[in-house]
Amino acid sequence: MNLPTRLILAGWFLLPLASTEAAEPAPTKPNVVIMIADDVSWNDFGCYGNPAARTPNIDELASQGMRFTKAFLTASSCSPSRASIITGRYPHNLGRAAELHEPIAANLAWFPAVLRQAGYYTALVGKNHMAAEPPAAGQSPPAKPWDLVDPGVTPDNHGAEARWTSTLKNRPKDKPFFCWFASLDAHRNWDADKEWVAEKYGPKHQPEDVIVPPFLADEPATRQDSASYYNEVTRFDYFVGEVTRTLAAEGELDNTLILVLADNGRPFPRAKTRLHDSGMKTALVAHWPEGIAGKGVTTSSLVSVIDIAPTVIEVAGAEVPETVQGVSMTPIFQDADATIRRFAFSEHNWHDYEAHGRSVRDGEFLYIRNSRPTMAWQGPADSVRSPSHQRLRRLRDDEKLSEAQADVFLAPRPVEELYKTEDDPNQLHNLAFDPEYKQVKSRLSKVLDQWTQETGDAVPEHLTADQFDRETGESLKPGKGSKHPRGTPPGGPNDAIHIHQAGPR
Repeated sequence: MNLPTRLILAGWFLLPLASTEAAEPAPTKPNVVIMIADDVSWNDFGCYGNPAARTPNIDELASQGMRFTKAFLTASSCSPSRASIITGRYPHNLGRAAELHEPIAANLAWFPAVLRQAGYYTALVGKNHMAAEPPAAGQSPPAKPWDLVDPGVTPDNHGAEARWTSTLKNRPKDKPFFCWFASLDAHRNWDADKEWVAEKYGPKHQPEDVIVPPFLADEPATRQDSASYYNEVTRFDYFVGEVTRTLAAEGELDNTLILVLADNGRPFPRAKTRLHDSGMKTALVAHWPEGIAGKGVTTSSLVSVIDIAPTVIEVAGAEVPETVQGVSMTPIFQDADATIRRFAFSEHNWHDYEAHGRSVRDGEFLYIRNSRPTMAWQGPADSVRSPSHQRLRRLRDDEKLSEAQADVFLAPRPVEELYKTEDDPNQLHNLAFDPEYKQVKSRLSKVLDQWTQETGDAVPEHLTADQFDRETGESLKPGKGSKHPRGTPPGGPNDAIHIHQAGPR
C-alpha cells in the first residue's frame, strides 16, 4: 500500500516538520456511493459473463476498477439483506429484522450514522426497507443515520433512480458524502416496460435473446418474463452511468469509492430466497481510482456483504463499532490476492413462508443445512405468482419437469446439501452423501456448528408460519380483525442482538 493511500484510509494527515514550513492541507476524506439493485442475480450483468445482459455502465466501472467473483450475501431476502449490510451483522444477530419487513434492534449501530458523526453528509434515495425498533424505556435512541431520505420515485420512473444525480448536485459542498442509492429495479411487478425511454436505455430486450437457466421452462411466457426483468436491469445500469458521469463532472470521481451490488437473487424460481448461488451470490463491482491498485482487476478473494460496513467506516477514518461482525475489504483493494476471510455464511429465514436454512462457503464448496426439510423452497410469493413459476407448476402436473426444474417443488428436501461450486455452478448435483466428499462435509458442518454457537443462532420451536399459499402465491387471510402472528426470530432464544462475536472467519 503506498503512503498516500494509507493516509487516506486512516483519515490522518502529515504535520509540518518545522514551524517555518507551510502546513500541508489534510487530504480530503473519500466519498462513498453505494448503488444497490433490487432482486438481481450475480450473473445478470454483462461483466459477469451474461452475453444477453446490457449493462455497459457497470461493465465500464468494472473495467476501470475491481470485480469480485466470490462475494456473498447473508440473506437472499430484501430487508434482512439490506439490514445486514447497513449494520455489518448476520441476520439472526439483528433481532426481528432477520425476517422480512421487520425492524432492526435498537441497540445496533448503522454505518451511515457512524459516517454522519464523522462529518459526512448522508443520503438515502430510493428503496429504504430498513427501520429501527424504538428504544426500550431508559435506552438512548440510536444515532440518526441520514441527513436526507427520499423515496426517489417519480411519475415517469418507478425504479426510484430519477433523483440520484440531483442529490449529488445539491449536496452540501463543504462535507464528504455518503449516498445509498437503492433502485426498485428489478423487483416485480415490472414497470420499466411501460416507462421505457429508448433514447436513454436503447432497444428493449427481446424474449428470444435472454438466457434461460436450466431450472426454468424455456418457453415463450418465461422468455417474455425474463426479457422484462432484463429491461429493469438495463434501466438500473443507465442510472449507474448517470451517477458516475455526475461524479466526474463534479470533480469527485477519483476520490469516491463506488460499490455496485444487489440485495438478493432474481425474483424467479430457485433464485430469490435460495441459499444456492442463484440467490445468495452477488455481483460486486468496486471503483475508486485513488484507493484501488490497478484497473480492470478481478479478485476471487472471498467476501461477505457484512464486510462492506467496516470497509466504508475504515475508508472514512472512523472507528468501527464493536457491534460490527464483518472485516474490512481494504487489503483486497491493494492486493487482489489478499485473504480477509476463509468462510462466508448465509441464512434463509421467513420470507412469506416458514423457513430456516443455513449455509457456509469456503470459496470452493457450498454446504447447506435445512431445519425445515419437509417444506419446499419454492421461492417468495411474488415469484410463485409469476408466469415463470406457474408454467413450471403446469409442467409438474403433467409430469414433464426436468430434474433441475423439479427441485423448485422438492419436498421433503435433503437436510444437508454439498456442492463443488466451480464444477457445478447451478448446484444441481448434491455431494452430501458421496463418500468421496465425506471429510469435506464433516469439516464444513463443524465450521457451521461453531458459527452457530459463537454467534448465538438458534432454531426456535415456533418460527413464523406461512402467510401465502405455496401453490398460487396468494395471501392467506388471517381471521377478521386479526393479524398473522409472528414467531420467535432465530436469534431470539440466545439474545443474539447482544452477541458481537463473528464466529469463524
